[in-house]
Amino acid sequence: MSKFSSSDQAAMPHLPKPVIGLALLALVASLAIAVPGDPEWWKVIILGIVQGITEWLPISSTGHLLITSRLLNYQGSIGGTFEIFIQFGTLLSVIAFYFSDLWGQARTLLSKEDNAHKRAVLWLWVGVLIAMVPAGVVGLLGRDFIKSVLYETPAVIASALIVGGIIFLIIERMPSRSANTTSLDQISPKQALGIGIAQVFALIPGMSRSGSTIVGGLLAGLDRRTATAFSFYLAMPVLGGATLVDLLASLDEIQPDDWGRLALGAVVAMIVGYLTIGWLLQYIARNSFVAFGFYRITVGLLILGLVALGVL
Repeated sequence: MSKFSSSDQAAMPHLPKPVIGLALLALVASLAIAVPGDPEWWKVIILGIVQGITEWLPISSTGHLLITSRLLNYQGSIGGTFEIFIQFGTLLSVIAFYFSDLWGQARTLLSKEDNAHKRAVLWLWVGVLIAMVPAGVVGLLGRDFIKSVLYETPAVIASALIVGGIIFLIIERMPSRSANTTSLDQISPKQALGIGIAQVFALIPGMSRSGSTIVGGLLAGLDRRTATAFSFYLAMPVLGGATLVDLLASLDEIQPDDWGRLALGAVVAMIVGYLTIGWLLQYIARNSFVAFGFYRITVGLLILGLVALGVL
């Protein structure tokens, strides 16, 4: 598996032309549906771009989306459902990025052979399932509070961005230690649980799901590439589950006209998200997360300033 060991993850996989064509067709179709009935379609595109970039970078997609929505005075949030639903687009982007590996893993699991490769694939997905449990339980129990209070408080988002940025700087300045886990199939249940507990903090908008899980992975003994790759694998069930739960819970609030903007935001996020994954994997091959730490602190302070001025 080319990306299973995280040894060559910096390479951008080649997408077949039919897949590229389908993505562009989906973009055109969603534009055709959304633009005629939605004067805010251009805001949807901006928010889709923000989601696609920030979901995979450790800087909080939810925090950036909520603040950008407020600055744009976007009226199509549907109580935060829009911001959650367009995560479906970034879910499709990570599935597309890892499709060849996922397809290979599925074929391995369905085969009748019992070998080390099959056990390695099972071990990976057992780890993913363990890691998704803590945030899944807390998210379901605290959904109303998270959406009605945390999502509506810019100061919380700003504080979370700053705290997360400081954590990144501290982690990067700690004495370097050799990571004992350098491939996905080496991740133990204990490490997976630690990463899952770290992901709970990502329920606070501004903390960042990818940031929390990557930091959790580093503290658990994963090397930088493996921690990032596991964060991407973990995103698949997490983003899929979060989108499905929120969509089912908000169906009575979604009007027929809303589906066009939801689709447009998701398609834009998918295309931009795919490109962002490839960039990030190349970036972490040569750089630390210090720049993200300073960025988070700067944006957090800026948001607090806008709150003080009454803009947010």
